[in-house]
Amino acid sequence: MQRTDPLAETNDGLSGRMKVLLALILTGQFMAVLDASIVNVAIPTIRVDLQASGSDLQLIVAGYVIAYAVLLITGSRLGMRFGFRTAFLSGLTLFTVASLACGAAPSSQVLIIVRAIQGGGAALMVPQVFSLIQRNFAGSARAQALSLWAATLALGGLVGQVLGGVLVSADLFGTGWRPVFLVNVPIGIVLLVASLQYLPIDRPERARPLDVAGLLSLAAAVLLLVVPLVLGHEDGWPAWTYASLIASVVAIVAFALIERRVERSGGAPLIAERVLRAPGMPAALVAIVLALAAYGGFLFTFTQHLQGGLHDSALQAGLTFVPLAVGFALSSLNWRRLPARWHQAVIPAGCVIAACGYLVTGIAVADGGTGGLVLPVALFVGGFGQGMAASPILTVALSKVQPQDAPDASGVLTTVIQLGLVLGVATFGSVFLTQAALPGPHPTATAISQTLWLIVAALIGCAIASSVMVRARPARARAAAQPGTEEVEIAGDAA
Repeated sequence: MQRTDPLAETNDGLSGRMKVLLALILTGQFMAVLDASIVNVAIPTIRVDLQASGSDLQLIVAGYVIAYAVLLITGSRLGMRFGFRTAFLSGLTLFTVASLACGAAPSSQVLIIVRAIQGGGAALMVPQVFSLIQRNFAGSARAQALSLWAATLALGGLVGQVLGGVLVSADLFGTGWRPVFLVNVPIGIVLLVASLQYLPIDRPERARPLDVAGLLSLAAAVLLLVVPLVLGHEDGWPAWTYASLIASVVAIVAFALIERRVERSGGAPLIAERVLRAPGMPAALVAIVLALAAYGGFLFTFTQHLQGGLHDSALQAGLTFVPLAVGFALSSLNWRRLPARWHQAVIPAGCVIAACGYLVTGIAVADGGTGGLVLPVALFVGGFGQGMAASPILTVALSKVQPQDAPDASGVLTTVIQLGLVLGVATFGSVFLTQAALPGPHPTATAISQTLWLIVAALIGCAIASSVMVRARPARARAAAQPGTEEVEIAGDAA
């Protein structure tokens, strides 16, 4: 894909025009990442206002991420086919319109549907951000841009928790929870107008074909797995939930067979078999799912405890997560400063640190108390460990594959991150809501304590899986004798 307006004229840093371009595309990405979590602290208000069930609330949170995860790689390929600028603007438009529809939703069922559409807009917009950086920045300018890109990914979710609390508590014009979605509308309109003027025009090139069969089978597998996990606890786990879970296994096998057939026929599968065979890649995928499931599950369930059990306001709940956000930011933005030989040990160490933080959190609130001064310290430790585990995992996992496979591997890993978040909300959310419905003196405190034990177990599993991953012999070790071998960068189908 050729650039008609190259911005990377020097390697000396970010010029003024580069900063404008970067500000535009990263704002779009920040909106998309933020919307995966900003709704969490609004959930109790939505429950009351729309008379939503617990399952509805989980689908409102998870529906966005499901659509985002399933359509992510397809969104990247649409950018190659129609142009990154066109795809970014189309995704931004769909995301903004869907945000307006979310803010105006008259029922929880409508909100679930438009949240999924909003996730589809994000899946079309976000992959173009990385592609635009790769093609318009070079040298030190690219390094700075990628650093800001990673920081946006890392911090967007936690900022969403705090900002959501502020917006809900403000109750602007009596609109309650609706500003958490409506705030995207004016920002999206301004961003759209500015992007039409400043985003460089690119020419579409011959892109890899869309894997429609793979997309449909993956979507079916995800829905068959997630829907019973979300709805089962309220319906008493009827027979159809077990049938759906069994069918999800069949759908996953069907997806794998379809992908193998597409690859062997010379097509472009969503997930290439050779990527899955890279040293340490299966362990990397397990580690990512467990780490992100723990992260997404904790944000969803602990918010429910703060507002449903401790009766905190949305603002109080949002501010409670500030120590978590600070810890996450410190580790995620600074882990590269450690000696290079320590980098591969950062992920399992981060999982253990996060597990310790969440374990202390569970103990602190076990009897229905607020946790006192112990809670913010424990949350800081949990966030610090979570940032250590989450931020470097793409870089370390990609170092295990051949450089030419980095684009496909990056798309797989980024998609699995989103699926991990979905599974975290579905599984840990179901455990929490089931336990919280039982009789007792402090039902939500008991529920969050038990849920946190499971989250700690997931993080220990992540530590084990990531240890296997980092010990696997990297693919580049076999190609070290080849001249010109370079450090793998996240590229191509990355989100």
